[in-house]
Amino acid sequence: MSTTTTRTPTAPEKPATEKPGGTLYRGREGMWSWVLHRITGVAIFFFLLVHILDTSLVRVSPEAYNAVIAAYQTPIMGLGEVALVGAIVFHAYNGIRVILVDFWSWATRNQKVLFYVVIGLWVLTMLAFTPRHLINVFSH
Repeated sequence: MSTTTTRTPTAPEKPATEKPGGTLYRGREGMWSWVLHRITGVAIFFFLLVHILDTSLVRVSPEAYNAVIAAYQTPIMGLGEVALVGAIVFHAYNGIRVILVDFWSWATRNQKVLFYVVIGLWVLTMLAFTPRHLINVFSH
């Protein structure tokens, strides 16, 4: 009796440097835009939740409201406000980029450039806002 072994043909291995295709979100600008948009959206949501809760304190106890507002007037919270504005500004600019990519084919073809435009606008906005805000925070 003879035994024969059958070999199953295997697909040729792809080189390790080859990147998967078919989507914008594979570790490049599109993915980072998507990740940062979600992170900033969640951060803004939690800020709004806290803001609604602390503002509602004025109806429950004006003293508690005043204590919370006093806690917000610290330098650490001033730095937190810079982070909040940074999140809002990025989320807004990137939201416009997402709308453009969703509705116009030229924007889809140029989504990488649009990502860097968003980053550039964000940096310019934050460079204009941050010093002015921090002067107010640390001058009191």
